[in-house]
Amino acid sequence: MGYSKSDILDQVRAYHQDNVASGFVPGVTPVAASGAVLDEDDRVALVEAALDLRIAAGTSSRRFERALAKYFGLRKAHLTNSGSSANLLALSALTSHQLEDLRLVPGDEVVTVAAGFPTTVNPILQNGLVPVFIDVELGTYNASPERIEEAIGPRTRAIMIAHALGNPFAVEEVAKIASDRGLFLIEDNCDALGSTYRGRLTGTFGDLATESFYPAHHITMGEGGCVLTDNMVLARIVESLRDWGRDCWCEPGEDNRCFKRFEQQMGTLPKGYDHKYIFSHIGYNLKSTDLQASLGLNQFGKIDEFGDARRHNWARLRAGLDGLPHLLLPDPTPDSDPSWFGFVLTVLDSAPFSTAELIDHLESRRVATRRFFAGNLTRHPAYLNSPFRVSGPLTNSDIMAERTFWIGVFPGLTDEMIDHSVRSVTEFITSRT
Repeated sequence: MGYSKSDILDQVRAYHQDNVASGFVPGVTPVAASGAVLDEDDRVALVEAALDLRIAAGTSSRRFERALAKYFGLRKAHLTNSGSSANLLALSALTSHQLEDLRLVPGDEVVTVAAGFPTTVNPILQNGLVPVFIDVELGTYNASPERIEEAIGPRTRAIMIAHALGNPFAVEEVAKIASDRGLFLIEDNCDALGSTYRGRLTGTFGDLATESFYPAHHITMGEGGCVLTDNMVLARIVESLRDWGRDCWCEPGEDNRCFKRFEQQMGTLPKGYDHKYIFSHIGYNLKSTDLQASLGLNQFGKIDEFGDARRHNWARLRAGLDGLPHLLLPDPTPDSDPSWFGFVLTVLDSAPFSTAELIDHLESRRVATRRFFAGNLTRHPAYLNSPFRVSGPLTNSDIMAERTFWIGVFPGLTDEMIDHSVRSVTEFITSRT
């Protein structure tokens, strides 16, 4: 007996409904720090793409790229296989020979923060550039424009900073600094999809911006990411670097869109060499697939819903923990509306307990905790022998390495789960005060 696609997809929906977890038991059911929120439509989207054997980048990928570009009001979006790859492509694009005198060259500096995630910094080192590490402010966990400006030296050519756990840095002011100083600005927006600064989406202020669609992030395509830009020169470079470094812009399976496939001469190749196999950059294959994009497209329509849930959960935690002693609670950057990635807690130095003791208590109550990423990247073994410059003391980054962590606010958490997190923190603090 044969099955139609609609029959199979109906069974997929039934399977999903039969396997939805329900019920929360405090102290038994995990309160995750992050995770994907997937419904039956997501499952159907993946299965439908698999049934159609859309296994490479294709129609769904192009539709998702157009949807993302339209959402941000930018001209181009290029999907990648991860947010880390998106960061690599964005920074590497600034080293392209096609930028001529504007290109970054080995030894040039890029201002970034020490209290961050490695994939914001690694592309700087991987391109032979020098990260200039600066400190952040406790409470917002972002670098101030003043710290950024003080870090700029004669070889500084770019700024590459992430919006901390969804909380925007003062990106309008930083973009002006970059413009006034002739610097490139890359916004690592991987934790901040849907956040705004002065009413404008983060990811739209810089020369380039990146997104991650890893399951922990605001929407997911499994693994995946994106590079966004309004600059068509940079967009073309990003596309070339992502697609093996080739000069041709035809889609896979497409030929001669430029009508000059066998008429060009580049490098020292013979005139008329097939343009599909001319390479203008030393690139990679960092494309995503239609299987991923089909999921991403379905998740895309939930950006606002998920952002509202994140804000709700963060505000419930903030209100529930307000007034507790021995903790520094987080605050949004002035003039911002964060789509929060997590809820940050810093244990004050005067606390009669250690950060590890609080974390152990929360973990014993099944409330998952995460450190604030690297805390201070300059203290990690990977970077001890790497070239970098430090501008100013990294006092707050060191505090974060010792006493800062975060707990979850993602849309999969219910009010009951959030209240359990509040009770778990509160009972520990009150027992030690």
